[in-house]
Amino acid sequence: MNRKDMTENYYFRFYKCGLSIEMTAELCFKSVRTVKLWDKGKAIPPECKRLMKMYCSRRLGDSKQWEGFYMQSDRLVLPTGEALEAQQVLTAAAVLEIAAKPEHEVLVKLARYLRAIRKIEVINK
Repeated sequence: MNRKDMTENYYFRFYKCGLSIEMTAELCFKSVRTVKLWDKGKAIPPECKRLMKMYCSRRLGDSKQWEGFYMQSDRLVLPTGEALEAQQVLTAAAVLEIAAKPEHEVLVKLARYLRAIRKIEVINK
């Protein structure tokens, strides 16, 4: 899309939320044609805009301990700004378990984490 043709809706959908036309249509239960009309300047319904905002930056909880954490697309963003994939979170949990438990319990938990990581790898392929 040319810079001069870019509407606020297109900028919001593509750059701010990181959503493709197809992803937006699926998320908002609308047709691809409708999303293309939004990109050309037609008003986005408030409920759809709210869904898109929720998708691109989701808070994890209301308690103080989760302050600064949020989900962005498919990654967990830490208060430090680092974005972690599911595999990284599982690996960190496994490392913490290794440092804290007796050897047998560690091996059992580590095997469980490795199976979970393998499932994620299969899903992502």
